[in-house]
Amino acid sequence: MTAAEWEEAWTDGGRRAVHIGDVADFNAQFIPQTPAARRRAHHYSCLAAFYTPHPAALLLPGEPEAEWTAWLARELAWDPVELHTGLADEHTTVRGALAARPALQNRVDRLGLPVRTWGRTEGPGLEAVHRFESKAASHELFARTAAAGHPGILVPRQQPAASPRHAARLLAARARRGETAVLKAHHGVGGYGTAVLTPQDVTAAGGARALLRELAATRVLPPGGLLVEEYVPGRGRLRNLTFDAVIADDGSVHPVGTAVMHLDGTSYQGATTGPGAVPPRAAATARAFGLAVGAELVRAGHRGWYDIDFVTDPAGRLAPTEANLRLTGPAVAFVLRARLDAVHGPGHRVRTLDRLPLGARLPQQALLAHLAGLAERCARFGVRLLPTIPTASWDELLPTVGVALAARTPEPQAALDALDAAEAVVRAAGEALADPFDAVGPDGARPS
Repeated sequence: MTAAEWEEAWTDGGRRAVHIGDVADFNAQFIPQTPAARRRAHHYSCLAAFYTPHPAALLLPGEPEAEWTAWLARELAWDPVELHTGLADEHTTVRGALAARPALQNRVDRLGLPVRTWGRTEGPGLEAVHRFESKAASHELFARTAAAGHPGILVPRQQPAASPRHAARLLAARARRGETAVLKAHHGVGGYGTAVLTPQDVTAAGGARALLRELAATRVLPPGGLLVEEYVPGRGRLRNLTFDAVIADDGSVHPVGTAVMHLDGTSYQGATTGPGAVPPRAAATARAFGLAVGAELVRAGHRGWYDIDFVTDPAGRLAPTEANLRLTGPAVAFVLRARLDAVHGPGHRVRTLDRLPLGARLPQQALLAHLAGLAERCARFGVRLLPTIPTASWDELLPTVGVALAARTPEPQAALDALDAAEAVVRAAGEALADPFDAVGPDGARPS
């Protein structure tokens, strides 16, 4: 099976790459970096293992067990991967670690391989990233692109608020009309910086100004300017879609695909991609619009991965909500699907679940043993389980785990049903760790 055009463009013709887990470094350009936020970003950096289909080296802030990458290597037919882990903590960044370790930077340079990061933090193209990661600038781009003629696209109305008082007045006016509003910071990641507010929310808080103060105090929204956007009612399973593409160094745009995103409120949790995941008509609409947006990004100087996120309204129209000029959670699903198709045959449907709650904290060895048992259970449905984020299982505030589930059957719906069944098993097993009789480690001791 030959690689898709986007793979050729993204991997420089199929070359292996050095992957740097610098999620926190990228985020720091746009959102406040508290120790807790940086810790979460460092966990998420485990997804660096899946920046490209066949990594040569991984540089990670956390310290995942070597058993984790060995598991991935077996399933994905990787050649040996050079590991550099434990590079940062909740007070430091990966880029800072590289600057302080010239020998490590020299090692990366000597490998002579492409280097892939979560997103651009320096160099050519950074201006485009800073410009269009803004939800105000991306909205203006969407409106301009849609005006050129894109049937099936509905750009939500958006109003910038000049001050918190102005935001409160706009929110109050929508509430009086019985309208739900989407309040957005100019920048945010993974749902941080976005809140969906109903008229009932405004009333319960004692008014719009009181509600905004509450959101600021609980850090749902960061300080700074706000955008008040029209709320688009969703459409069931297909409410949240994404289109991903790669812009090559020569400026050519290569579509990667569409996926269904899984959200908890406004918080991104994972994605499903593969044949049948997104209906052809919606996929074609997202692709046509996404490629037109990509052409604008090319002219602005962006090179690399980007995606456009959409909300599907009850009539089936797609409402673009934000652009991401970087890798994203769904990118992992696309890359894994490409590798699984190449190694095990075409036709995989892949579902990533990045933040599955665990009922108890687990050290990594116990977590991997737990997941190994689940992998056997998932195999009964014809589903392959891969651990993607193992380091968050010992988090003191919210222990979680990231996994990917993959199914390959001729019938799309059968594969999606198998993924649903496997997800239910994995979720239930994670929650069951809270049971003092079931939640025991390999040595028979209950995790703390």
